[in-house]
Amino acid sequence: MSTVEVVQLLVSPVHRYMGRPSDGPSPAHDGELVLRAEVRANLGLVGDRYYGRPAHRDAAVTLMAAENLPVDIDPAVDLRQARRNVLLRGVDIDALVGTTVSLDTGAGPVLLAVRRPARPCAWMDAVIGPGAQRALRGKGGVRCTPLTDGVLTVGPAEFGVLPPSAQG
Repeated sequence: MSTVEVVQLLVSPVHRYMGRPSDGPSPAHDGELVLRAEVRANLGLVGDRYYGRPAHRDAAVTLMAAENLPVDIDPAVDLRQARRNVLLRGVDIDALVGTTVSLDTGAGPVLLAVRRPARPCAWMDAVIGPGAQRALRGKGGVRCTPLTDGVLTVGPAEFGVLPPSAQG
């Protein structure tokens, strides 16, 4: 286990990036960035746009490394633009596709099966700035299946990769 930081949590009730990027995103809802998020096994984050949706159950929670945010394009970029759920500092999450990870922010470990990369789309250029989609290729985060119920909070956390025999 290693210590990482949960920098931000985003729980958004609506999908804001619909249509053409040139039309701009739908308005943000107040309270998308939260200090605490409830995780439900095989469902996602309570209140999030992908919670319990069959098409997204294997990828209901997205994790991203803060170190990969394209701050050289927009110094203020965060989860509101990247549209990932959990922003972590201190782990190369993109290198962990195919593993199961444990994230414990103090209320007990939440297990997440890291299923596939979260590929950046053309919206990144529209909401972050020109070149953001290219800058995020291969480091846009990962899409995960939550394997256990739990709570995540902003702040320090214990992070680990489960051994292959324990992965889900």
